[in-house]
Amino acid sequence: MSSSRRPSGAGGQGPGGTRYLRGIGAHAGVAPDEHVDGAYVLAIGGAEQSHVDLGDPTHVFYAYLRRIANVVDMVAPPGEPIRALHLGAGALTLARYIEATRPGSVQAAVELERELADFVLERLPLAPGTDLSVHLGDARWALPEVAARGPFDAVVLDIFSGPAAPEHIAHRDFYAEAAGLLSDRGALLVNIGDDPPLSLVRSQLAAMRSVFTEVAALAEPEMFTGRFPGNIVAVGLQQPWPQEWTAALTAAGPHPTLLARGTDLDALAG
Repeated sequence: MSSSRRPSGAGGQGPGGTRYLRGIGAHAGVAPDEHVDGAYVLAIGGAEQSHVDLGDPTHVFYAYLRRIANVVDMVAPPGEPIRALHLGAGALTLARYIEATRPGSVQAAVELERELADFVLERLPLAPGTDLSVHLGDARWALPEVAARGPFDAVVLDIFSGPAAPEHIAHRDFYAEAAGLLSDRGALLVNIGDDPPLSLVRSQLAAMRSVFTEVAALAEPEMFTGRFPGNIVAVGLQQPWPQEWTAALTAAGPHPTLLARGTDLDALAG
């Protein structure tokens, strides 16, 4: 059973510390970034998972997440509040970015592990006034519960971390359900981490193409060769692709960034 709550954005124990997460069977830790004052790294089982800059939430460290943030920047005029849904909450880096750049936005996040959600909010509190509800449960089965917070201008799926992925989420039916939560201007944004020959990337792009009017992909140029491990960000729109997005998203970086859509994406999504 899932549950939800709306953090106040204040209080908590503050940054730093560790906790054993029984549901995952691993330790989670938050430690200061040695190179950036006011920034912290969330690690699970010793593997770095998220980077949060509490001093400057507009600073997005990971390249794939920066590309997602750049698309979020395009879905509405600068500074205008939006509605956003995060499937796979992590340390809520993107939710913090949206609140910093679009104050007053209405957001929801779905996290499978209650202990992880509690740990993140205790150690890395949200900015005061952040309107974000945290829902505990499976990213797909929680969709009906979070629908009341929509329709969403951005739905972000960030749970694919390798060639293996939950079959009930890595499926066109999931994308069709997620598409039903989008506003007229909304975008579905999917981070797909994969290894050569990028079988998961290929299958997910094909599934998205069967649902969305427009599908594009953003990554370093070498990722499109299928010979390197890494992350590709897929973008699904129910409306025609805004032509100005292509140049804007390529220029926004991180550099180099290649955007592929239409026939240029056929080789990867075939």
